[in-house]
Amino acid sequence: MEALVRRWLFNLDPELAHQFAFAAAWLADHIVPSYLKKTFEFDDPILGQEIWGHTFKNPVGLAAGCDKNALLLPFWEKLGFGHVEVGSVTLDRSKGNPKPRLFRLAKDQAIINRLGLPSKGAPYVAQRLSKVTLDQVPVGINIARTETKSSVIDDFCGCATLLLPYANYLTINISCPNTIGGKILEDTQMLDGLLEKLSHLVGTRIPILIKLAPPDTSKVIYDSQIESIVQMAINHDISGFIVSNTADNRYGLVTPKERLDQIGYGGVSGPPLFQRALQMIRYVRSCVGPKYPIIGVGGISSAQDAYAMICAGASLVQMYTILVYEGPSIVKEIKRGLAERLQADGHASIQSAVGTDSKLG
Repeated sequence: MEALVRRWLFNLDPELAHQFAFAAAWLADHIVPSYLKKTFEFDDPILGQEIWGHTFKNPVGLAAGCDKNALLLPFWEKLGFGHVEVGSVTLDRSKGNPKPRLFRLAKDQAIINRLGLPSKGAPYVAQRLSKVTLDQVPVGINIARTETKSSVIDDFCGCATLLLPYANYLTINISCPNTIGGKILEDTQMLDGLLEKLSHLVGTRIPILIKLAPPDTSKVIYDSQIESIVQMAINHDISGFIVSNTADNRYGLVTPKERLDQIGYGGVSGPPLFQRALQMIRYVRSCVGPKYPIIGVGGISSAQDAYAMICAGASLVQMYTILVYEGPSIVKEIKRGLAERLQADGHASIQSAVGTDSKLG
């Protein structure tokens, strides 16, 4: 059934297919909720852990970019995700970039997106979140700047103020590759000012995470800018890091150049990003050690990929693009495969596997 639905959706424009999929998911959640839970449920105590004072019943989360406006949180819970990251959310309503702005690369099982930051705005998302109660599924909220705003810091802080009551953690998106000024916060002086103000605003109420860009290639990284950003985050008592965002170059793709030229600019997600994200996790882990949890994201398409990220130093992982190509059953498949690998390698819990293969190289 999943395969038939997927084939039908792939005949549609990618953004239209996304809207149809969301409508179908909403309908299923309201008509057959018990069927969803029974079909996709998989629990194993070996996958559970406590991070930032919250219980994550499994490490597999939904990455930001899928449910930007918190429309399907109960559905994601029934699908078996251990956490969900909403967003990116901007303070004001934003249309994002002109269409077309979403493209499939079937040969790579990848996606190029130049959505920009379409968002219904923080007030709308706050209202949505105020009406939802999830059972042991932490919700992160990824916030970004409204492109039309002149004061980046005030914009972020205004967005955070509205969403704080509904977040289990807050992600600062400093590395969006397909917006005007989307990487402005990679300037350490600007980032320093933002983190100074945000840390006072948030205090110890919830963890703040920084989302970093991927490296240009999968080779060993020694990057003074990354180290400056990481050290600055630590100085401001940031709680962890998300590694990594989509990539703005075309490294590792097998899709013909003519097709890529036809598409134009945008951020790449999916399997071609995996080795780069994996190496970046090792690099950040080498910079910060085990004290600062890392969420690994970028190209996960199997339990082996998720396990590799965990061994590289990620306490949690996230995915999105593989859902497009494999359907919702991939969540259960990855969780079951993770449990099997942990047991086969003699780990009593997932925490004991984190960082066991974090050596750069």
